[in-house]
Amino acid sequence: MKKNMTFHKRKIWVVLLCCILMMTGLIGRLVYLMCFRSDYYYKKAKELHEREREIKAARGEILDAKGKVLASNRTVCTISVIHSQIKEPEKVISLLSEKLKIDEAEVRKRVEKISSIEIVKTNVEKSTGDEIRECSLAGVKVDEDYKRYYPCGSLASKVIGFTGGDNQGIIGLEVKYEEVLRGQPGKILTTTDARGVEIDKLGETREKPIEGKSLMISLDVNIQEFAQQSALKVMEEKQAERVSILLMNPQNGEIYACVNVPEFDLNDPFTLTDDLNMQLNESGITIPSEDHNEQSELAVQTASGKTNTERKQELLNQMWRNPCLNDTYEPGSTFKIITMAAGLEAGVVSPGDRFYCPGYKVVEDRRIHCAKRTGHGSQNFVEGAQNSCNPVFIEVGLRLGVERYYKYFRQFGLLDKTGTDLPGEAGTIMHNPKNMGEVELATVSFGQSFQITPIQLATTVSGIINGGNRITPHFGISVESADGTKVRTLEYPVESGIVSGETSRTVRTILETVVSEGSGKNAGIKGFSIGGKTATSQTLPRGSGRYISSFLGFAPAEDPKVLALCIIYAPQGMYYGGIIAAPVVRSIFENVLPYLGIERTVTETPSGENRADGVD
Repeated sequence: MKKNMTFHKRKIWVVLLCCILMMTGLIGRLVYLMCFRSDYYYKKAKELHEREREIKAARGEILDAKGKVLASNRTVCTISVIHSQIKEPEKVISLLSEKLKIDEAEVRKRVEKISSIEIVKTNVEKSTGDEIRECSLAGVKVDEDYKRYYPCGSLASKVIGFTGGDNQGIIGLEVKYEEVLRGQPGKILTTTDARGVEIDKLGETREKPIEGKSLMISLDVNIQEFAQQSALKVMEEKQAERVSILLMNPQNGEIYACVNVPEFDLNDPFTLTDDLNMQLNESGITIPSEDHNEQSELAVQTASGKTNTERKQELLNQMWRNPCLNDTYEPGSTFKIITMAAGLEAGVVSPGDRFYCPGYKVVEDRRIHCAKRTGHGSQNFVEGAQNSCNPVFIEVGLRLGVERYYKYFRQFGLLDKTGTDLPGEAGTIMHNPKNMGEVELATVSFGQSFQITPIQLATTVSGIINGGNRITPHFGISVESADGTKVRTLEYPVESGIVSGETSRTVRTILETVVSEGSGKNAGIKGFSIGGKTATSQTLPRGSGRYISSFLGFAPAEDPKVLALCIIYAPQGMYYGGIIAAPVVRSIFENVLPYLGIERTVTETPSGENRADGVD
């Protein structure tokens, strides 16, 4: 008996001890939560009774070199509904359907949806948003928002780019400088009861958004407009597929203009241009009607391999591409500048070296023709450049050899991307040196059988003519705050010594004679010393009758301040670069050189026998 009582007493003490420990633990936990974690749980409790709506921050502006606004913002509204707060659903449905021009069934679907907040429509004109707000219907929220606006419409569309519905950059500078431009969104906080209904007396609190910073770029609206007009004019005259024009400062890489016509409307970027819309209609794809069935849709897919939506997206992507850096092409004779620089730098050719052109050159088992089939006869290297003689440059390429030629490709930066501040830059497509024989070497020497981007060509030539500094082509100049205060200056890498100063001077001198006495004479302007090189290349497949005509020019020849590259794709009729592309650059220079403060220094126009009898 006594033994049992002792046992029960022990059990009671154990239970009591456990209870004390549990109570101590609970009290300790309560003290910890109330004293040390009170702020955390107060915040959590507050969040349960707060509804949050985002306030978009205004994106920073994009400004041209003179401060003209290229990308800005317009105030619009976002219309939303909160299901738990709506007191007159039919009245809400009727009002929103009328004001927003949306079918009542669609509005009803959103109004009756049980959710914390449901967006009915974005990018609503502010005047319409104000009208809806004045009706003061419970559960309807009108929040001010921003929509990107481009004052210059289609100007430099493939450079500036555009934003999507979420106000984030999609292409061009808008996406490249997203971190700079986007800003920091704010918040609208409202307190609700347990049912999710806002408590009127408490009102709302706001966390103000922080506006994005502005980006100043090197592109000049006046230069861009004139270059774009010149491109449109020659595209229309020659019925060309497209025209690209690039103007830049060869000393520091600042790009003054980048034209790719046809351009597109930045304020309506999802509408195809007329020519692309025609392609869509000619592709055999028809937009299905509202009552189409699965069988008819399948037929649409089978006829072309792609649905209308897929095909349209392909064409939109094509429309948005910037051929100056996203696409490669065979540069043709403008690439002879690179062969010239490599040959002079390596010492395998000098200006006085003599060559003979019978109209072709036999390399291994192939006869490679000159533009002048009857030949240029005896000529020195400078005359060969003036005549754009293929056999002369083939000989220079063969003297260099594959290994040494590739050495200069790497030295000039041709095998790397330029590093420009636009997304999607393509790289050079060049033969593998192991697979490069004398025939390939010969064709590369005058700019065929490989591909580069226009911006790569312009950048490489800039480094050759500016004294030997490989610059980085770019648009971004500086980042500025909303009040115009400069936050930072953007810097870009420069690689010096890609050619010697002597080689650079010799190349400039030779190219100046190409304009004053040779195939580039149509780019000459009285009073200005201009250097340049013509080019006419046949696209693949050979014999298709499709050509790319181009001209690369710079001024002043003795100290280049501006470089221009004009490329005309698939012109009709006369297609020689010296005849149709050189005059475009001349017209641009006639207006741009005085605008940039470059004065006429040549008192007499150089005269001499025109040796451009083999037009290129």
